[in-house]
Amino acid sequence: MFKLQENSTTVKTEVLAGFTTFFTMVYIVIVNPIILKDAGVPFDQVFTATIIATVIGTLWMALAANYPIAIAPGMGMNAYFAYSVVGTNGITYETAFAAVFVAGLIFVILSLTSFRKVLIEAIPDNLKHGITAGIGLFIAFIGMRQAGMIVSHPSNLVALGDLHSPTVLFALLGLTVTLILMAMRVHGALFLGMIVTAIVAFFTGHLSFDQGFVQMPSLPEGLIISNPFTAFADVWQHMLFPVVFSFLMVTIFDTTGTMIGVAQQAGLMKGNKMPRARQALLADSVAATAGSMFGTTPTSAYIESSAGVAAGGRTGLTTVTVAILFIIAAFFGPLVSAVSGLSSITAPALIIVGSLMMGAIAKIKWDEIDEAFPAFLIILSMPLTSSIATGIALGFISYPILKVVTGKWRVVHPLVYVFAVLFFYQLAFLPH
Repeated sequence: MFKLQENSTTVKTEVLAGFTTFFTMVYIVIVNPIILKDAGVPFDQVFTATIIATVIGTLWMALAANYPIAIAPGMGMNAYFAYSVVGTNGITYETAFAAVFVAGLIFVILSLTSFRKVLIEAIPDNLKHGITAGIGLFIAFIGMRQAGMIVSHPSNLVALGDLHSPTVLFALLGLTVTLILMAMRVHGALFLGMIVTAIVAFFTGHLSFDQGFVQMPSLPEGLIISNPFTAFADVWQHMLFPVVFSFLMVTIFDTTGTMIGVAQQAGLMKGNKMPRARQALLADSVAATAGSMFGTTPTSAYIESSAGVAAGGRTGLTTVTVAILFIIAAFFGPLVSAVSGLSSITAPALIIVGSLMMGAIAKIKWDEIDEAFPAFLIILSMPLTSSIATGIALGFISYPILKVVTGKWRVVHPLVYVFAVLFFYQLAFLPH
């Protein structure tokens, strides 16, 4: 079924690769509930939804596309959901999940058509790199804030936190341990760093497991949050079109880029094309649509899958193993809940993931002002406005303006002009 011989691999290699990928990305079952809890979504709801979406997407990727690429709720979009969408103009998390559902459904449709390719090719590369780096900076900012490393300041807006507080000390410990493990190329460094920090916190009396470690997974009341029959009406009523667009665009670019990158690493590209690309993209879009109904943000292909590929994973058997391990993780809800109560355990993961995403800055053409400044505006404005959508909007507005005044208006795809007008209307006339 997985064509192991054709891909020069074995069952043992694939299973070990699955374990490697799982331990590299399992931090999401802790980090995602913590972020969405700030938006008011119950912890148990997000924990269950995270596992459901991950299992659906990863199994689809394994069985339909036969790729060693895992799917799970994406970092960045959960922060955008919690800190930029929910609470704005009275938008509840239930309504925001309607926007995620609509974006996922559109993604499904685009994955079945050629428009996805047109959309990806229409967006300038430098804007894509700016969006990735900006989200990374925003995530790192959230991590430092949660850890208490930075605090609010009446004059300068932000300032250095109390480095003697236990919260900051635990975060610095976790950051140090994780970075050392990553420098030593230890697989699962993010997860192991959280484990070490949790152990130290436990023995120093700052972490307790009053509810135990293991329990039978239970479905929370009101498991279905986003009603698919009213989702479009909710989006229309609250004018969430920019939110839907932001979810859709970032998910498409992030997923496509990650899939191509991991497939190239595994040597699975054929003539610079990705075989079974449609089935692979459907894995992400279907998982995003289903996940929104249960209570989690858009899913994405995980770059952490490259760790499993480095361990020899070449087929969907790797991702079947990942899905099974996430199902087992569902039995450790009390453990995850206790760890999530101490934000400094997970904050280093946010900071480091942010730093990895910042690597996209190197690909920006900094010597061309009409290319560099829109990307810079995206990167700068995302953390400073606490809004991924605002950063994207400013980049898309400034890019065609600079191209027009420099006489390069013909190189701009017509869709970019359309997006620029829509974003200008959003910033100028819609409430924020």
